[in-house]
Amino acid sequence: MSITFKVGDLTVHRIVEMEIPFTDPYEFFPGLTPAALEANRLWMQEAGALDPATGKLVLCFQSYVVRTPHHTILVDSCVGNDKDRTTRPVWHQKKDDAFLRGLAAVGLSVGDIDMVMCTHLHVDHVGWNTKLENGRWVPTFPRARYLFSDREYAYWTEQNAKTPIACIEDSVVPIMEAKRADLVSSSHAVDDHVRLIPTPGHTPDHFAVELGRGETAAILTGDLIHSPLQARYPELSMRADTDPEQGSATRRSFLERVCEGRTLCCTAHFPSPSLARFTRWGGGFRCEPA
Repeated sequence: MSITFKVGDLTVHRIVEMEIPFTDPYEFFPGLTPAALEANRLWMQEAGALDPATGKLVLCFQSYVVRTPHHTILVDSCVGNDKDRTTRPVWHQKKDDAFLRGLAAVGLSVGDIDMVMCTHLHVDHVGWNTKLENGRWVPTFPRARYLFSDREYAYWTEQNAKTPIACIEDSVVPIMEAKRADLVSSSHAVDDHVRLIPTPGHTPDHFAVELGRGETAAILTGDLIHSPLQARYPELSMRADTDPEQGSATRRSFLERVCEGRTLCCTAHFPSPSLARFTRWGGGFRCEPA
């Protein structure tokens, strides 16, 4: 599935690989209490963020393609095909064409992408970096440069040296070996329309992506926030945060910055439409679908 919208003079496409009831809320948010979930169950179900049949959080896994006057940029590359992901059966050895069909629906092929930017190097943000070809992992996007945060890459390289991490081995290392990666700071400016901003906590050097010339018209949030429930409770951390305290501080600071404003927030995992603006709600924030 793909959806197209405008941000100033930029065109942005949402390329949705999957949107499903994904996980138990308590498994995903270890600090979540039954009382807090019950207090928010109704609005979460109405917003499509909680599946009433299974009780699972509904998560979307998607990329954003940003078409600027200078570049066609893919931000985060979802889950990918043919990869060993034994802890997540729905991802393990996946062989569907949803992602590639989503690109084709907006008139794009893998050869049209100039740049692939990974907000961080978790499994569901690097998967289509590579494809399996004659038994080898090769870059999926034949013309693209891949932008990784230098500090993020250093951290995961160190972790992978201690204990091999499947997504680093099959979706990051082959990009480096093909000499297609550019290691940049998490405050790097791509051009006059696209800038990175450091948003650490979920991973050591996670970045978000600002869009807009002369102003911030939209922000691609990556995983600084996973669910509308974390807007209501910014201190609610998800299980894979490398630094939960830093992640909470980053999330609250971000929401304070964008709330009550015009900035469109393009989230990575909120259920469709995944585009939101935020307003205050007591000590937290309310997600208003855009």
